[in-house]
Amino acid sequence: MAAFDIVVIGAGPGGYPASIRAAQLGASVALVEKEELGGTCLNWGCIPTKTLIASSELYARIKSAGALGLRVENASYDYAAMSERKDQVIQKLRNGIKQLLKANGITVFRGSAAFENRNRIQVTPQGSSADSASGPVILAAGKTIIATGTASALASFLPRHARVVDSKTFLNLKSLPASALVLGGGVIGCEFACLLAQLGARVAVVELLGDILWGLDADVRRELRRHMEKALGIRILTGATLEDIAADDRGVRGRVGPERLEAELLLAALGRKPVTQELRVENAGLTPNERGFLDVDAYGRTSVATIYAVGDVTGGPLLAHAATSQGLVAAENACGLYLRKNEKVIPNCIFTSPEIGAVGLSEQEAGQQGRKIKTGKFLLGASGKALAIGETAGFVKWVADAETGQLLGAHAVGSHATDLIAEAVVAIRAELTATELAHTMHAHPTLAEVWMEAAHVLQGEPLHSVPVRRPLETG
Repeated sequence: MAAFDIVVIGAGPGGYPASIRAAQLGASVALVEKEELGGTCLNWGCIPTKTLIASSELYARIKSAGALGLRVENASYDYAAMSERKDQVIQKLRNGIKQLLKANGITVFRGSAAFENRNRIQVTPQGSSADSASGPVILAAGKTIIATGTASALASFLPRHARVVDSKTFLNLKSLPASALVLGGGVIGCEFACLLAQLGARVAVVELLGDILWGLDADVRRELRRHMEKALGIRILTGATLEDIAADDRGVRGRVGPERLEAELLLAALGRKPVTQELRVENAGLTPNERGFLDVDAYGRTSVATIYAVGDVTGGPLLAHAATSQGLVAAENACGLYLRKNEKVIPNCIFTSPEIGAVGLSEQEAGQQGRKIKTGKFLLGASGKALAIGETAGFVKWVADAETGQLLGAHAVGSHATDLIAEAVVAIRAELTATELAHTMHAHPTLAEVWMEAAHVLQGEPLHSVPVRRPLETG
């Protein structure tokens, strides 16, 4: 039996940073991972999808190069080569994590972890690795951090067939279908729909709720949907269910109301479920909540004093950067420090076409809270830099307190929105006002200027957009 101050279960974006931070604080650390270092984010989520999307976006730009005065003839793509590049990016980052763990003196165990009790964990090697011949290993843990994440939830009503896939399986494809049905209009569904459409596939998205990306600001949803439908040719059916689903070697079929839909592939993007089944957490005195997630407090602690949990498995924001932040908090607390999670300002980045970045309150959320607000929106079409690079779709929008002007929320849809949102995150966390942001000098010509311009609009003093005419006061 090997003894460690801290055992971290799961080497994803919550687990491996937690293990590094704990090691930096002087703890002896073991990290257990049953699949690949980097977890879902690196291997079957954020990184592979964004790598493929980078290729699809460039291909779409090449096809529209004529608008920039360029002539590109016979543009084509090689999806197998795109997939190979994706794998190379993953491997490079995976190797980087391996080196970081080694440099920090962290012992890595490959296999499935299960609690024998709150301080004893059995690791069962999987597959044909060298470790598997030696059998299970018992780890004695002073503290444990669970970071096992979530997995795709393939609904029971879907047929089990090679033409019905989840996002993980999709990423292993070496060729693309000519047509696809995407079941689910959330982040995963919309990102993959845009990827497919940019590469020329015929795509239909079916979403049960009243709109795609339901939790976003309504203005942002409206702009994205318009672009997906008009510019990319994606059919979006919302407030609808896909019924009578069937799959065979010829393709997949389903019905939305009276309409029959057919495609070569069905991508199920219906959400994710926590990975807790194999952990046998009941042996440690833990009970998942009714949704299967592990509840934690503001310090990352579960109901068992020696066990912490971070990331998707806690049911919080299903975001890699949130998992990393939570992992660092849990590691410090497990090492005897006292640090609360700071989750009041969590950015959300979506790599659709166009991109989306959001943080803080939406206009609708502010209304539901009864807050008096004012908003300021600036169109990218009025930005000199956006015009220069030929990326004019979208806008940025501030939501601010009506009396104090304090910035409460920010929303961007358009080119580089996922990068632009970083400034808004800092501004909201620093509790800046619209006046302070408007008076902050921004370099010209840059896309970042749009935040300053939107702050001027919010104040009723637009510089590069047409002002709203106010009626003259009469005495």
